[in-house]
Amino acid sequence: MRSEALDALRALTGRSDAAFHDGQFEAIEALVQRHERALVVQRTGWGKSAVYFIAALLQRRRGSGPALIVSPLLALMRDQVAAAERAGVRAASINSSNVTEWSDIRDLLDRDAVDVLFVSPERLVNPTFRVEQLPTLIARCGLLVVDEAHCISDWGHDFRPDYRRIRDLIADLPEGVGVLATTATANARVVADVEEQLAAGGHPVHTLRGPLARASLRLGVLELGTNWRRLAWLSEHLGDLPGSGIVYCLTVAAADDTADLLAKAGHQVLAYTGRTDAAERVAAEEALKKNEVKALVATSALGMGFDKPDLGFVIHLGAPSSPVAYYQQVGRAGRATASADVLLLPGEEDRAIWHYFATNAMPTQAKADAILDALRSSPGPLSVAALEARVDIRRSQLELLLKVLAVDGAVENGPGGWRSTGLAWAYDAERYDRIAEARRVEQQSMLEYERLQACRMAFLTTALDDPHSAPCGRCDVCAEPWYPSSVTIPAAEKARADLDRVGVPIAARALWPTGADRLGITADGRPVKGKIAPDEACDEGRVVARLSDLGWGGALRDLFAPGPDGGPVDADVPPDLARACVRVLAGWGWSERPVAVVSVPSVTRPRLVASLASGIAAAGRFADLGPLALAPGAGPLSASTNSAFRLRDVWHRFSVPPELAGALADLAGGPVLLVDDLIDSRWTMTVAGRLLRASGSGPVLPFALASVG
Repeated sequence: MRSEALDALRALTGRSDAAFHDGQFEAIEALVQRHERALVVQRTGWGKSAVYFIAALLQRRRGSGPALIVSPLLALMRDQVAAAERAGVRAASINSSNVTEWSDIRDLLDRDAVDVLFVSPERLVNPTFRVEQLPTLIARCGLLVVDEAHCISDWGHDFRPDYRRIRDLIADLPEGVGVLATTATANARVVADVEEQLAAGGHPVHTLRGPLARASLRLGVLELGTNWRRLAWLSEHLGDLPGSGIVYCLTVAAADDTADLLAKAGHQVLAYTGRTDAAERVAAEEALKKNEVKALVATSALGMGFDKPDLGFVIHLGAPSSPVAYYQQVGRAGRATASADVLLLPGEEDRAIWHYFATNAMPTQAKADAILDALRSSPGPLSVAALEARVDIRRSQLELLLKVLAVDGAVENGPGGWRSTGLAWAYDAERYDRIAEARRVEQQSMLEYERLQACRMAFLTTALDDPHSAPCGRCDVCAEPWYPSSVTIPAAEKARADLDRVGVPIAARALWPTGADRLGITADGRPVKGKIAPDEACDEGRVVARLSDLGWGGALRDLFAPGPDGGPVDADVPPDLARACVRVLAGWGWSERPVAVVSVPSVTRPRLVASLASGIAAAGRFADLGPLALAPGAGPLSASTNSAFRLRDVWHRFSVPPELAGALADLAGGPVLLVDDLIDSRWTMTVAGRLLRASGSGPVLPFALASVG
């Protein structure tokens, strides 16, 4: 069998001299000959995918059914399917990006013409897939593979509720089916957790754990302080880095800004984020693999499974929230090269970004209870849109919570939408508190990595409980810093000027939110739904910058940060931001110049909004018409998160006082600037603009200091 497996390895790699790494054949043997359950914890680039491809191929030759591989990312699936075909393995995938191919794949499965089927963990929660396809696949399955198996564990660095469905999948397998779980990022606690789940039914688990240190990687950390200095360094030195690589950013806005700045500096780069179109993602991946670009400027959307063996560098503008996540991302580099450069450029905003993502990932009892109450009280199933109108939860978080509840058996998705199963469900506060505490410890550990006085590679592998951890002799602590640590004055001035751009467009709302009519929101006795009438809508607006921007985002985050008592700080617009506002107005390019300014009344920052409105009116020589009236007893807006509830909260919040109505009538339909401090959902501006239009104003142009997101 070893000879047969070696032939398959050489076909897979395209090299006649290929040989097994330590442990690869042992894992294949355990799966094919003994049908064991195996956990492989090996460094990135070791060849974990070769183990399951070869095992699947040998199993098929011995009469077994197709292998089912649960794989987390589309980029991984595309690479793996292509790799499988090189070895003569007939592979297919079922995921959200190839819906039009599903019927063809079902036909291939029916004809037993698929050796390996990749499915995303999200498919395991899909009701149609679970009812129509999964039972047959489980019954015929010759091998189950769980890639990136750390996601199964609560202690894994990537909170993915869909992966928890795999526990049930393992328990449902027929006797004698081998199970392989693979990961490069599991510490001892994660290993123990995954082993326990693989052992369901009393099966022994064969764990193969190798050294995680990557001899090819040269690690470093360069503290440069400001965003503009970091970008100046990157702009000046990107071309000096070996080969092509990845520049990781923590947010979509940072990735877009960085890609734009580097492109203007003459570098061939492309942005790659969660908002990048699927076809553009594929094209970007191919461009990097063919070295047609110097780098992809990416968020974590370009993560697990992306395979370019000769990737020459990974740079981070801002640190991931844990050493484990960082190890995984830097592991993209240097898989098949003697050397690759890895450099972290920490950002001042890192901790705030970590906190945002951590608090948005975990469910809360109040939100889970709201979903269950809505489903229990509904006479029939509810679509996500219909449910969103009944609970005050943003769509993305609502979908995440539904997955959590579905895995726990409290809800299920079927024809017509989601419904309650009626099973008792209790919020596991201890579990989520435990996970949150683990996240805090990981964040502190990442800060320690940035300040290390000892080997960086040893620190990362120790964080993964690797018993083989030892000094690498290559990082900037073991040896000398291998990177330049300064930027030239011209590069710094250019980066600073690029980040000093102001004036981000804010699109006007075009549709009333789904479910607004269910909340009793009416206009002239009619439910509010569908398109917003053109004579009621705002025009496109502007903000100085987004809170997440690399440039003015820092100053704006400081402005809106809570004070020592945790409450909002209210003061006049700082002089530098006031000048930035004037620059936004000067570069707006409106078709008709505004004639007046109206402000949105603020409960939390009245002084800031008043000074902003009066300053704009003075600078632009516009008439200052004062604020809209605030409804009696109106307090700070609640923490509503979805559109229908946000609209409900502001629908009766404002009115047009008589003196303002008279002033608007005198404007003869001239455009009006509508001024606020911060734009989030855009519903405040939409409702306030509608009132102004109804009172005789011309086009309404929203303006604020910042936007969220």
